[in-house]
Amino acid sequence: MKKDKVNVYRDPKKNEDYFKENVGMGLSFDLGVRKIYIHDQEIQLYYVNGLCDTQYVIYLLKELVEINDNEPESDDMARVIENRLVNQQVSKVETLDEAVDQVLSGLVAVVVEGENYAFIIDVRSYPGRMPEEPDTEKVVRGARDGFVENIIVNTALIRRRVRDEKLRYKMLKVGERSKADVCVCYIEDIADPDLVDIIEKEVSGIKVDGLTMSDKTIEEFIIKQGYNPFPLVRYTERPDVAANHILEGHVIIITDTSPSVIITPTTIFHHVQHAEEYRQAPAVGTFLRWVRFLGILCSTFLLPIWFLFILEPSLLPDHLSYIGFNKPSHIPVILQVFLADFGVEFLRMAAIHTPTALSTAMGLIAAVLIGQIAIDVGLFTPEVILYVSLAAIGTFTTPSYELSVANKIVRLIILALVAIFKLNGLIIGFTLLLIYLTSIRSLQTPYMWPFLPFNGKALWQVLIRTSVPGSKVRPSIVHPQNRSKIPPNS
Repeated sequence: MKKDKVNVYRDPKKNEDYFKENVGMGLSFDLGVRKIYIHDQEIQLYYVNGLCDTQYVIYLLKELVEINDNEPESDDMARVIENRLVNQQVSKVETLDEAVDQVLSGLVAVVVEGENYAFIIDVRSYPGRMPEEPDTEKVVRGARDGFVENIIVNTALIRRRVRDEKLRYKMLKVGERSKADVCVCYIEDIADPDLVDIIEKEVSGIKVDGLTMSDKTIEEFIIKQGYNPFPLVRYTERPDVAANHILEGHVIIITDTSPSVIITPTTIFHHVQHAEEYRQAPAVGTFLRWVRFLGILCSTFLLPIWFLFILEPSLLPDHLSYIGFNKPSHIPVILQVFLADFGVEFLRMAAIHTPTALSTAMGLIAAVLIGQIAIDVGLFTPEVILYVSLAAIGTFTTPSYELSVANKIVRLIILALVAIFKLNGLIIGFTLLLIYLTSIRSLQTPYMWPFLPFNGKALWQVLIRTSVPGSKVRPSIVHPQNRSKIPPNS
């Protein structure tokens, strides 16, 4: 049940009692209050240790205490105190509920005896790390900074790249208990207003205790993905990638405590792009893109096609007749493939949870000892290890981790269909996959655009990395207000 808001009391003792009763001041060691007196008028500073800049709080107290020596007593001491709050962000709140929310976010609340409002001063200094290059989106040439767990730093990294007066950051509070900061970012005269309204409405309407999984919780509420394995939003930890999408007309969702941001809306082709393609010459970028496409296709279809050739050798042309088993095996091929595929997944999970110093040794043990011994004892044939490894490498070439896992699930399903129906199983699997992908919509955006519905010019830019001067219009799928990337009168 929603409680009534409580106004700031003129009596400082009542304000202190409210903080003790509702916030646990005195019980929670990190929540504190500092009382000072200015011309016999009590001033209270409420703060949370660890979330605010201690040095600045000390400086602020010094400024306030010096009023006793440098300022005469006044009938309007609140105005005198406000002038001494030397900070670029000072605001007023009239309810204790707002004051508590701000204090728990790392700001300082200054309550003046006799006044029915509190000053809120932004002195936040969240614990965290410095921006560094994301591990999952490394580039050979390009910026080495990346998003961190601090929403203020993340918005600054984008603002540094997009110094447009129309860039908007709308801050929302989400979570009945966590009250997490969620920022909706877009360019006002480019982004589709309807899309912005939908996202703001969905984010504001989230009813949950807290965002324990940060941006992933936001995604599940606004996208309503269900059990669809394919990613319907794109995550990035690179500010340059986020800035580029903002300029195209996308809307970005930034969540505090998350080092990645959500890009909306997206299609499947957004998940196969990588920043490295745009840091090289167009020809090189196109080559890298096609190699990546080949890897993604191999990760999904190589194993089912090879397994089909094992079941139906007559489908192989004579010059490819060597594809298959050189030695018979006592274990069914489909079982070998599934065991090897799950084995690769075990290794991936183990690598995540293994300390860096031991991960290399673990990889050598897995590759040399386990793999070779498994072949020697007859558990796997060399061909199974080869093709499962090629499929795994294709999985690792997929820029989006979420898409790579979805492709692995699809691969296993198609393998099962091929095992049951052989050639018809491959055709059925591919057809069902295409129909399913075509039916998906993310925030009213067709998932297979620009392939279905077909848009030739946009598909060309998906297949070929065009030069920046040659890319003069924004993608129509985001419905930008201004489609031209070229400023007028230029």
